[in-house]
Amino acid sequence: MATGTLRAFVCSFSIIFLLKLNVFSCQQFSISFQQPSDCGVESYFDISSLSCVKCGPNQVSSKSGLACECQTGFRVLVRNGASITCQQCPDANQGVTQDGYGCIRCPGNLGENGKCQCPKGSVLVERDGNGNPLNEARCEACNATEPAFSAPDATGNRCVRCEDSFINSSLSCVCGASNVQAGGMCFSPPNVLPTSVASNVIFSQVTLSIPSAWFSSFLYSSAAACLSFSNRTACQSLGNMCVMNMHSSSTINNDACRLYNTVDKATAAQGSSQDISYWRTNLPWLYYGYQPGSASRILQNEPLPVGFSFKGTQKNTNIELRAAVYSVRGEFLRWESVGGGNLQLCPDTPTRQQSAFTFGTAYKQSCVLSVSELLNGYPEPVFYDVFLVIQKPQEDKRLLAVPLLNINQQFNGQFTNEGSNMNNWYLTRRLMLVDTLSGREMSLSSTPKVIRVATNIKIGFQLVPNTQKGQVYPPLMTVTYSDILVTDPSTQTVAVSFSLEYTMDQEEARVKTDIALGVLGGVAVVHSLLKTASWKRRIASPLIDLQTIMKFLVFYAGDLANVFFIITVGTGLYWLIFFKAQLFVSVLLPLPAQEERFIVYVGCAFALKIVQFLHKLFVQLTVDIFFIDWERPRGKASKHVEGSAETKSQASPVSIWRTYFVANEWNEIQTIRKINPTFQVIAVLFFLEVVGFSNLALRDPSSDLRRSPEAYTPPYSLILRYGVASAMWLCIGLIQVIFFTVFHERFVEDKIRQFVDLCSISNISVLLLSHRCFGYYIHGRSVHGHADTNMDEMNTNLKREAENLCGQRGLLPNSDTQTFQISITNRLRTQYDRIIEPISRRSGPSRLVDASANPCEQSTRAYHTMNRFLGSVIDHAHREMDYIVKDKLLFERLIGMEFIEPLDKSIFYNDDSHSFADVLFYGNEAVLLVFDTLFFCVVDLGSQNFILAAVLTYLQQLVFRLIRNGMGRRNLASKTLVDRRFLI
Repeated sequence: MATGTLRAFVCSFSIIFLLKLNVFSCQQFSISFQQPSDCGVESYFDISSLSCVKCGPNQVSSKSGLACECQTGFRVLVRNGASITCQQCPDANQGVTQDGYGCIRCPGNLGENGKCQCPKGSVLVERDGNGNPLNEARCEACNATEPAFSAPDATGNRCVRCEDSFINSSLSCVCGASNVQAGGMCFSPPNVLPTSVASNVIFSQVTLSIPSAWFSSFLYSSAAACLSFSNRTACQSLGNMCVMNMHSSSTINNDACRLYNTVDKATAAQGSSQDISYWRTNLPWLYYGYQPGSASRILQNEPLPVGFSFKGTQKNTNIELRAAVYSVRGEFLRWESVGGGNLQLCPDTPTRQQSAFTFGTAYKQSCVLSVSELLNGYPEPVFYDVFLVIQKPQEDKRLLAVPLLNINQQFNGQFTNEGSNMNNWYLTRRLMLVDTLSGREMSLSSTPKVIRVATNIKIGFQLVPNTQKGQVYPPLMTVTYSDILVTDPSTQTVAVSFSLEYTMDQEEARVKTDIALGVLGGVAVVHSLLKTASWKRRIASPLIDLQTIMKFLVFYAGDLANVFFIITVGTGLYWLIFFKAQLFVSVLLPLPAQEERFIVYVGCAFALKIVQFLHKLFVQLTVDIFFIDWERPRGKASKHVEGSAETKSQASPVSIWRTYFVANEWNEIQTIRKINPTFQVIAVLFFLEVVGFSNLALRDPSSDLRRSPEAYTPPYSLILRYGVASAMWLCIGLIQVIFFTVFHERFVEDKIRQFVDLCSISNISVLLLSHRCFGYYIHGRSVHGHADTNMDEMNTNLKREAENLCGQRGLLPNSDTQTFQISITNRLRTQYDRIIEPISRRSGPSRLVDASANPCEQSTRAYHTMNRFLGSVIDHAHREMDYIVKDKLLFERLIGMEFIEPLDKSIFYNDDSHSFADVLFYGNEAVLLVFDTLFFCVVDLGSQNFILAAVLTYLQQLVFRLIRNGMGRRNLASKTLVDRRFLI
């Protein structure tokens, strides 16, 4: 039976303990908002608990509302610290003495306060010379013993009762030898307090320990009065000195915070205020316990009971903070709404300062202040207990305590809050902005040797993971103080800042980015391998050598650049859309420090894209090209033989001007693009700067394109800035490409197809070899047989062609296909190189050049030889170098690789898409557009200036266009054997 009873008792106790533990772990440190005006006549405002407390019997609230006093007609019988006892005066003595402790008959009328009044110019004397109460006013000497307990006042004009601590300690107005007198009070030495205290204030940043006049005068007396008499003002003053000491404590020195902790532990039995275990009765709340590890539970255990929304009818972006303000002496001054200049040292307009408290707006205010201004503006520090106002619909206001992380806090000389590990933090309460008092050595009126300034105040909100209702955890206020050694206040300055930041767990986004990078990177490897295999087949080289490896790396650089570009643009658009367009807050922007990885990705994309772009440029500048002239002589011409009177009859020469004309047209289309680069730059700059799309990149929830000049402008988010800039550049570029392809080329001008038509009219075909055994062929053989003709015949030929009275232009009979991708045999390529070798040798080392040969004759001979050779190949005149015409398979087109290797015969693939433009800027618009986008964005990210980025991008386009034109002209002249002087 006893065992069962014991077991039931243990179970009951365990359940109660678990319930208590659960309540404690889920406790939110919020209080009801009250101020002195709310307490009424019968209650007073307790500055320790920040709540209204009912007065005792026969008592009413004082004028200040911060204490109780006896009703009219009642005297103070006993006053013991925080409480008083009142007793009604007898009927014969209706007046109450001025000090409130006695009853007296008044010589005249009673005042409204129940005390005697004297005519103007007279002095009311209520006690005799020994301090005994008189029936009527009378000047008597003050009696320092019972029952008078009086002493002269500060002016010496009247006798007043001694300070209560003297009477309570020694039953007289003299502090006995066994007592301690400090701060104008007398008390018996408390057993728990040390007899000596450390009045030195340590300024660790300037390595000085200064004996503070303020601490010497009031530290011990505040601690003793707080402990012995529960004096609330003294307790607040003690807490303020602990704050002035940076919440730091030591087990060696009896500093302010150690005295506070001693009083806190000694008064634990008195209970707590506002049902918060850390808030002792009569004491200010300074610490969230004294053991590390509680920060995560306090900050991330339970979200705020209200959510934030950017838009809609339930829009809620207002952060309302309220602070209880105390003087350095421990007096409660007022409640203040945080939002003006109370926590912001930098001067600014109220509108801009209030912008700090719009949820989601990354606010930062920085300035440099003069030390002399701080000394004049803050002769004494003011202290703030900050609360977050929580207003639920149809409920009273609640105040949630905002925890403080003091970076300067030390324990036994070691900083406790410098790291990022939350489990090592000690969270505190109460802060000050400027301390010019504790650094005064000689006296309270002397100039401080060192001042302490809150140079960095930051309020941070963290979003609850996976929230869809805009829930956040309780905010954390972080403050960093700087110690300034005062040497020349007029010239010394200090930089200060105030900021609000909003964070969320970025780990999920980081993991998803890594997964996307891994998957797309793997695809890029496969694609690069396919392009390398295709390149090997097109150069007819079966060996895997160093050149192959380098080629693979170049291909992989381009594909990996596209991967990084896709990821960065997708990331930028994700944050831009989901942050700016969300209703209830579900995502918050990464902090600037969290954007570094994104910037690295952008840098990688740009660097790799440069490699791809330069490789493309090099390939285009080294392409082999030759113009095959099909024109044949139409008659005989007489030619005089020099040195004789004879004349020879020979075929009339074929005009070279058609070849020059086609070469010039090819030279002109080398750098045409599907967009207008100048219009692209101007349009992007117009939309970003004039229309105001750049405002979408600001770190706030607003989607407005226009901002008031008076409004606060938050800093830019690099991710949003990149997202806006890249999206704008790509959108305008794609619109141009669509317009150029659908409308301009169809209804205005298509220079690529016009070039093919020009080849047909000029009776000239074009052979392009981008690889050793792969290239393109434009069949320009005229269906009329001749192109060197007069205007009448030319018009007649064009008319016959329009009326289908002649054959078709295609390479094959009854075919219109004029453009082909060609895969030639190694034998054909060898013969091509053998013919062109004399010209190539001329530009090679001097030891290989035949000095006796005439360069002009060599070029002419090589030109005619190559023209006859290629023409005969096209006409199937060489059985060992013949070719076939076929269509490419769909899969071959998709992967850009030919499955059949040309061993015996070359292969001409029908190509209606005019893919020979791949050796021009025209066919590489995607690479150029991405390169320009990255160039523009990288310059902007580095300079934060869209105008500079646009100017440099335009100059970059101009430079590469000049390079492509100049070096392309040189390559064209050397490969086609056309004199450069005719390329204009």
